[in-house]
Formats: sequence, structure tokens, C-alpha cells
Amino acid sequence: MTTAEAATETATETERSLAVVVPAPWQALSGGSTYDRRLVAALRTRGTPVRVEVVDGAWPRPSPGERRALAEALVRSGAADVVVDGLVAAAAPTEVLAAVDDGTRVHVLVHLPLALESGLDPAVAAELDRSEAAALRAATSVLATSGWAATELQRRHGLGAVGVARPGAEPAPAARGSRDRPPRVPQLLHLASLRPVKDQLGVVAALSRLQDLPWSAVLAGPVGDAEYSAAVEAAVDAAGLRDRVRLPGPVVDDELERLWDATDLLLLPSRAETWGMVVTEALARGVPAVVSAGTGAVEALGGPHEGGLPGAVVAPGDPEQLSAALRRLLGPEGAAARAAAGAARRQLVDGGGWDSTAAAVLDHVRAARQPGRRRVRGPDRRPDRRPE
Repeated sequence: MTTAEAATETATETERSLAVVVPAPWQALSGGSTYDRRLVAALRTRGTPVRVEVVDGAWPRPSPGERRALAEALVRSGAADVVVDGLVAAAAPTEVLAAVDDGTRVHVLVHLPLALESGLDPAVAAELDRSEAAALRAATSVLATSGWAATELQRRHGLGAVGVARPGAEPAPAARGSRDRPPRVPQLLHLASLRPVKDQLGVVAALSRLQDLPWSAVLAGPVGDAEYSAAVEAAVDAAGLRDRVRLPGPVVDDELERLWDATDLLLLPSRAETWGMVVTEALARGVPAVVSAGTGAVEALGGPHEGGLPGAVVAPGDPEQLSAALRRLLGPEGAAARAAAGAARRQLVDGGGWDSTAAAVLDHVRAARQPGRRRVRGPDRRPDRRPE
């Protein structure tokens, strides 16, 4: 068989036998679940049959029974290649290794290194980090959703090559913002689940320093941490911002589209972020964004476009720096940021959308199947078996 014939056979088999394993609930509003759904839809649009296995569990800290259910799902899929969401795979290194040893090619798709989630007890973070390292070393290959995340996984776990499949952008109408809404008060949007890593408390602290300016803000998203959500509500009240800051909870479908259309500036000053799909969604509408330095959201923001940055980059966990950036964007730098965001929107329209993401995943899976291709291995590939 020639090299070309082998490559054709590899491509055909990949498209014939692919499964994706994701955590329940499949319709969750998180960035990771949204990515998974759009990836599957794009793969199917390309004509690639994909079996989706949804696994229940308290991921990334499942029970022994939930890990056994994952092992059964890996077998039940019947696929030669299985892409497993990193939230699931990182919690089950023994099950990943067993599947690989039984002949299934397991490709782990990491949205965020587990230990980077804010608010974790140090001992819990260290345990998750060890489990993730073992799972990624046991896998056939590893994918990340940004170049930043791929580099971080290599640094953190001593991995070899890590593939990258950046999120796509869906076509969207340009947001009108406050321009057509008298009295033309700029609307700021923070769109993420309420939990420490997204730093809504830092946003409220920054906004409390801007009460001399006209603005309104919406902090939308599901409750990811009930105690933290209550703290955010209390901070809004303590700052006297209840008439200017709204927390509507999850926003979807037409309500979300209306919210985007009214938005002038997106805020995502997360303490950790692999990519920040909401940044891409903002730019697809011509809305500038404020993101945190040292995170994958800087990669999502891109730029400069037309000589300017479509927003701003600030230090994470620094409300004073965030408020200063907002003051500039609500004032003299706002027009340039909007122009740059408009240029970014035009670039995204021509960028291939989620089809490019699906193509990157398929190319990675095919490459990992080539004869002589080494699996991702670290110094200790075989994980310790957890007590049942």
C-alpha cells in the first residue's frame, strides 16, 4: 500500500468510526458544553457520522460507579477513535488507559486544565492535577481549545505534542448597542456562569469605581457556585448598584440575541480562561471585549485590527486596573475599539467558522493514527488504581 493509499484509508476509517464522550447535561450552558455541541454539529455537517455518549457524574470528581459507567461508554461506542471531554477523561486515568490498551484510540479534548479552576482547596487542586496528568499521558493524543492551553498543558504535565482546535464563530448580526436606544446609556455585559474563576466580584468592585459615568451592566449566566453567587448579589447591594447592575440568570435563544444586540462592551476578566468563546461571539457581532492577561482569552481577542485592539487586556484579579480600562473604553478609546471590533468581525466572517474547528479535530485524529506515531506519554504512563 502506498503512503497516499494509507492516508486515504486512514481518513475513511476516521470518518466511519468516531465517537465523542461528554459530561451530562448535554445541553449545559457552559462554554465547554457549547463547544462540544457545536463541534459535533460541524462534524455531522461535514458528513462525519458521530456517536455521542453522555455520561452522568460529578465530574471531575466522580464516584467509582460513575467511572465504571464511563468505561462502559467507551466500549459501547464501538468507535475506533473516541474524543473525550477533558473534564471527564482527566478524572478517570485508569479507564482511559484500559480503553487504549484494549485498542481504542482515546483523544482527550481539554477545555481548561483542572487545577486552574479558582476557589479550589490546594489539596484538591493538586489531586486533580495529578489525575489529569496521568490521564493525558495514558491517552492516544491530547487536544486543547487554544494555543495558550496547549502550551500550558505541555508545561504543566511534561507532554509532547498537543493539538489545537480553536472554537469557531457562528455568523451573527452586528450589535447596535446603545446607539439606537435613548438615552444612549452604554450597556456592559458579563456572560458566564457565576463562580470564582469568572470573577464577577471583581467586576462589581470595578463598576463601583465608575458611578460618575453613565452605564448599565448585565451579569448573565447560570449559578455555578451558590455561595459565590450570593456574594455577588450582596456586593451589588453593598455598592449601591442595584439600579444599574442586573443579574438575570441564564439567558438563551431570543432573549440572548436581544441582550447581545443591546451590548456595547463585553467583560471577561477571568482568573483563568482557555479561550473564552464568549469573546469570539462578541467579536462576531462587532462588540469589543475586556479580557485578562495571561489567559487564552487574549488569543481569542486577537488583534490589533485596523491599528487598534478590539477592547483591552487587564491583569486578572485587579478591579482598579479593570475600572481604569472601562473608563477609557467608555470614553476616548471607545470609538477606536469599536472600529477594531468591526474589523475583527469581518475577519471572523471569512474564517470558516466551526467547520474549521471540525477540520482541525479530524486532521489531528487522522495524524494520531499514522503508523509509527507515538502516543502522548510522560515519565509514568500507568496511573495508580483508585480504591473502589
